[in-house]
Amino acid sequence: MSDEPEFTAASVAELAQEHGLNIDSTSVTFNEAGLDYLVAFAVARDNKHWVLRIPRRPDVSAKIADEAKILKLVKGKLSAAVPDWRIRSRSLIAYPALPGEPGLTVEDGQPVWHFDRESPTYCASLGRLIAQLHRIDAEQAHSAGIPTLTPEEVREEWRTNLAKVEAEFQIADNLLERWNAWLAEDSYWPDFTVFTHGELYPAHLLLDENAEIRSVLDWTTAKVADPALDFMFHHMVSTPEAFDLTVRSYLDDGGRVPPRLADQCAELMSAAPINYGVYAMTTGNPDHQAAAAAQLNPAD
Repeated sequence: MSDEPEFTAASVAELAQEHGLNIDSTSVTFNEAGLDYLVAFAVARDNKHWVLRIPRRPDVSAKIADEAKILKLVKGKLSAAVPDWRIRSRSLIAYPALPGEPGLTVEDGQPVWHFDRESPTYCASLGRLIAQLHRIDAEQAHSAGIPTLTPEEVREEWRTNLAKVEAEFQIADNLLERWNAWLAEDSYWPDFTVFTHGELYPAHLLLDENAEIRSVLDWTTAKVADPALDFMFHHMVSTPEAFDLTVRSYLDDGGRVPPRLADQCAELMSAAPINYGVYAMTTGNPDHQAAAAAQLNPAD
């Protein structure tokens, strides 16, 4: 069981008040899907809408300064809006609500899609957004203190994380064989790195009524790394035709496509249990450790 504190509308309103934000407790609603933050939505007494992010653990609070650096770097460089933090402490981040509505939410543990994933408007919009992200100067990111990996370091990070997870968890033979083969095969791996968001999927994207991307949320995983990271979720949830449309839009906006992009997306998603295993080890949360163990060694 988790030992995270339980928050209510009243306690969130009290926390906001401690930080100088006067919200109406009856307006508070929650999105509890995030692993690192409890997210609340509220209306202030002046009728302005706010987003409040409450760190779930001390290790998340410790990374707030890193995300602030990322937001400072990307501000003004994208056609989509990004959070403009007005309150920042170890216990609360708050910013005015951004334009658009989430493309994906989780209700009763099940994903709920709020747009057509094959929409040409969305696919083209995503391609343009990724191209804008990847144009952000890697040296500027490095100077800002944002993690910056070379192509060799990208691959080595996966090797290191796999070794850490293998030392703590039982990994199914077929998964271990697949991941070792992937790490050994040069053709999957790009010879360049770019600034990436890292978790660019519809729960972190706010869309307008035409499925155009208006805002991008949750920048905690941004770094200079494998360009496929920003395509992998779209590859997982879309048809090949929709994926190709996004890649064409990316190319048209000046993006550079690495070899075997689609194949690398598939391998990255297959390797997600490795990252979850590292996450479970970091948090020490028994629920996450059990879930990671199940992903790494599936019963079937």
